Amino acid sequence: MSLVDIGANLTHSAFRDDLDAVLARARQAGVETIIVTGTTIEESRHAGALGLPFTVGVHPHHARDCGPDTIRELKEIARNPNAVAIGECGLDFNRNYSPHPDQEKWFVAQLELGMALGMPLFLHSRDAHPRFSEILSFHRPGKAVAHCFTGAKEELHAYLDLGLYIGITGWICDERRGAHLLELVRDIPKEKLLLETDAPYLTPRDLRPQPKARRNEPAFLPHILKTVARALGRSAEEVAAETTRNAKQLFSLHESGSSAAAHRPLAA
Repeated sequence: MSLVDIGANLTHSAFRDDLDAVLARARQAGVETIIVTGTTIEESRHAGALGLPFTVGVHPHHARDCGPDTIRELKEIARNPNAVAIGECGLDFNRNYSPHPDQEKWFVAQLELGMALGMPLFLHSRDAHPRFSEILSFHRPGKAVAHCFTGAKEELHAYLDLGLYIGITGWICDERRGAHLLELVRDIPKEKLLLETDAPYLTPRDLRPQPKARRNEPAFLPHILKTVARALGRSAEEVAAETTRNAKQLFSLHESGSSAAAHRPLAA
C-alpha cells in the first residue's frame, strides 16, 4: 500500500533529534508522501527547508501575531516549489488564543491569498461552526480540506455541501471522543476522504504499544487507515488507493515541482 499523510507537524520540537529516523519509519510503513503543516511564518519557512511538500499559513491560535507584512511573507514562502497549499488557517473558538475578530480577519486574508495563487486551502475549525461555514460560503474557495475533522453530522454535511475534502486523523481511534466518527465517515464520498496523523498530536488511543511520550508520527498512518477501512466495511488496500489518489489530486502532487521525485526521500 502507498499512503499520503496530508498533515504532520514535523517542524515541532518533538522531532528535533530524530527526524531522519521518523521519515525512514514512515517509508517502511508505506507512507509515500508527508505534507508538513505550516502554522506560523517561521514554521512555514522551516517546513519549506525540509525538502518535503508543505503548507504555508498562520494557525488561528497565532492570528493575534499577524501584521501588515503577513500576507506578503506568506506569498513569498509559497513561491517554494514544494509549497502545496495555503494554511493551516481557519477559526478556533475552543481555546481562543487569539480574539475572534483577529481570527476572522486573517482567515479571510489567507483564503483570498490561496484563491489568488490558485492553491488549495488547508483549513482548521474547532468549535467554530457555523461561522466557519458562513465565511467559506461567502468566499467559495475552489479546493480545500477540512483538516482533522472531529465534528458532528451537521458540520460534516455543511463542509461536504461546500465541496471540501475531509481529513480524518487518529481521533477516530478514540473510543471516548471519536466513536461518532466510525459512523460519520460513511457519509464522506470516497473521492473526498483524506487521511492524516497531525503528528506529533492525536496519537491513536488504541495503538499498542503506545509510543514513548505518546508522540504520534507518520508511520502510524496505516493504523488509522485500518480503522477507517473497518468502519467503511471495505479493504484497507482500496481505501489506501482512493485516499492517496485524492491527496495527489487536491495538492497537485504530480505536477512539476510537486512530484514525489522533487521531494526529500522519506528514507535516508
